[in-house]
Amino acid sequence: MKKTKLLFLLSIFVAFAVLSACSEEGSKGESNTIEVWAMGEEGKKLEELAKKFEKENEGLTVDVQAIPWGSAHDKLLTAVASGNGPDVLQLGTTWVAEFAEAGALKDLSKYMDDYPEFAPDNYFEGSQSVMKRGDEIVGIPWYVDTRVLYYRTDILKEAGYDKAPQTWEELKDAAAKLAARGEGQFGLDIDQKDQITPFIFAWQNGYEADLKNNDLNFDSPKFIEAMKYYHSYFEKGYSQTQQGGDIVQAFSKGSKPMFFSGPWMINIINEQAPEIKGKWATAVMPKKETRTSSMGGSVLSVFDTSKNVDNALKFISYMNEVDTQLEWLKISNTLPARTEAWEDPLLKEDPNYKVFGEQLKHTKAGIQIEEFERIAQELLSSLERVNAGGADLQKEMEKFNQTAQELLEEE
Repeated sequence: MKKTKLLFLLSIFVAFAVLSACSEEGSKGESNTIEVWAMGEEGKKLEELAKKFEKENEGLTVDVQAIPWGSAHDKLLTAVASGNGPDVLQLGTTWVAEFAEAGALKDLSKYMDDYPEFAPDNYFEGSQSVMKRGDEIVGIPWYVDTRVLYYRTDILKEAGYDKAPQTWEELKDAAAKLAARGEGQFGLDIDQKDQITPFIFAWQNGYEADLKNNDLNFDSPKFIEAMKYYHSYFEKGYSQTQQGGDIVQAFSKGSKPMFFSGPWMINIINEQAPEIKGKWATAVMPKKETRTSSMGGSVLSVFDTSKNVDNALKFISYMNEVDTQLEWLKISNTLPARTEAWEDPLLKEDPNYKVFGEQLKHTKAGIQIEEFERIAQELLSSLERVNAGGADLQKEMEKFNQTAQELLEEE
C-alpha cells in the first residue's frame, strides 16, 4: 500500500469501523434526506436545482453543503478517515483516481441498467476515462470544461491572420509577430501556475503515459519536445516570464492578444471588457499531431459508506438528465457533460459555445493516478526554474522524471 496521506487516513478509518461496528450496525439506514457535498460556486448555486428535485420527488429532501475548493480536499480526507461522509459528493476530475484508489467511492456498475443516464456512451470520450477504475464505475460526469484559444480577431488580422492559428508553427509565428510590436507587448499569454497547460502541449505532440507498465514516459522524445516548445515562448519573449497583470485588462488593451482558458472566461470578458465586443473570438487548439486539450469539470460519486444509495442515485440521475443539464448551464455557466445536450440551440448556435463543443471532442483528462496533482506541481516547479531561472531544460526534465517515477512507485 502506498504511503500517502489518504491511505494513512484510510487505515484509521478501518480501525474505526472495526471498533464501532457492533454499536452502530444498522443504526443508519435509508434516509429521506440526501446529503450532498458540492464545491465552490457550484455548491452555492446547487440549492436552486435541489429544490426542483424535491418538488419532483415528494418526500425527499436534499441537504447541500457548499465547501470551498481550498478546504475541500482535506475535508474529504477526514470523511474517508472517519467514515462520516455524504451520500453524494462532487469530485474534480484530478481527484477521482485518488479517492477511488482508497476505496472511498461506491462501484456503480450494477446500477447502470437502472439508470440509462449513467452510460459512458452518453459522455465525451475524455470524460469516460474519469468514470472508471478498472471495471468499476466510480463517478458520473456532472459538468465539463476544457481549454481553448481566446484571441483578438482585429489584432491578429493586423499581424496577417484572418483566422486563428491552426498549427503549432502558425501559433509560434503569430506570437512572434505580436511580440515584435514593441516593449510590453506579448504574443501568447501562458499561465505558469496552470498545471494542465504543459500536458496539453504534450498530448498534442503525441505523448502518452504507459500506466500498464508503470511508466509515465516523461523522458520520452514526445514529452521532451513538447516541453521545449512550451519553454520557447518564454525564451523568445513571446510570453511574459514574470507574473503580469489581469489577463482581461491585458486582452482588452491588446498587450496579450492570445491566451488559453475555459468557458468561464466568456462571461468575464463580456462583463469586464464590453469595449472589445466583436473584436475577439475563441478557437479550437492549434494542431501538432492532434488538437487535444484538457478534459476538466466534475463528477458526482456515491460515498462508499452511504446507506442511502437508492436516493443518492435518484439525485445523480436527475442532475444528469439533458433538461437539467441545460438548466444548470443557465444557472452556473458550466458546460453540460451529456453530449446530447450539445444539440440544443443554446449551445449549437452560439459561436463561442460551439467552439467548446468541438474542442470537447478532442480532450484528455489528467493522468488517472492518485499522484497526478503532486507530479503536476513538480513539473511546474521544474519549468519555472527553466523559464525564469535559466536552468537547463534537459537536466530539469531528467530530475523531474526521476522524481515523478519515485512518487508513482513509492511503496
